[in-house]
Amino acid sequence: MRAHARVAKLADALDLGSCTLIGVGVRLPPLAFSVLRPLVDKIHEGSLHSKRVNMDTAIKNEERVVCVYCASSQACDPAYHAAAFRLGELLAGGGCSIIYGGGAIGSMGALANGALSQQGRVIGVIPDFMVELEWEHPGITELRRVEDMRTRKHLMLSQSHAVVALPGGTGTLEELFEAITLKKLGLYLHPIVLVNTRGFFDPLIQLLSSMIAERFMGEQHESMWQVVEQPEDALPAISSAPDWPANAIKFAAQH
Repeated sequence: MRAHARVAKLADALDLGSCTLIGVGVRLPPLAFSVLRPLVDKIHEGSLHSKRVNMDTAIKNEERVVCVYCASSQACDPAYHAAAFRLGELLAGGGCSIIYGGGAIGSMGALANGALSQQGRVIGVIPDFMVELEWEHPGITELRRVEDMRTRKHLMLSQSHAVVALPGGTGTLEELFEAITLKKLGLYLHPIVLVNTRGFFDPLIQLLSSMIAERFMGEQHESMWQVVEQPEDALPAISSAPDWPANAIKFAAQH
């Protein structure tokens, strides 16, 4: 039963939903089976000790998926929308797929439109209530409807190889802090990049520095995120971001 529970957690981590588990009298879909079978074998052999699964094992091809957090405000300075559009162009031009919140206006819409202008792949993840309000982008490659905001955040992050945060409001900051928190715990190991358009993130960067100075985080945690001033620097920052250890939770507990 212990192996059963660990496989159930593994299926959840791979975002395979309520699929049937190997060895408990139920069948798996072919894709789920091909993903899980080697890992299940290791569990039964007692050689898989970590509860964390790198999401790269669940990606069906070699594409790099970048999760972008951004806002839907239309009232902000147009420079923010221009930066979002440019980021979309650059990510698509660099061969990256984008997964984002699925919106059609503000920085969300600009990001998607920039990527689409370069024939990029854009995946939107949006809760049902936002679709009822007709907030979704009608022209993106794929729109995934989910039940709630929590599921939206989980799907966006778990499907990504990197996070880029653009300026935004409370929702954007909530998403960003969740990604940083999970990285601190060793549950998300990929780059996190802040695009500091118009110096928007300067107060946040100062707050994070204060957390380190006051020893709520360690000095090593400062390498969890990178800050760039313009969209052109986002992809290079992703490529050059330092590796983050899977055992980060060992020193997370010290701060």
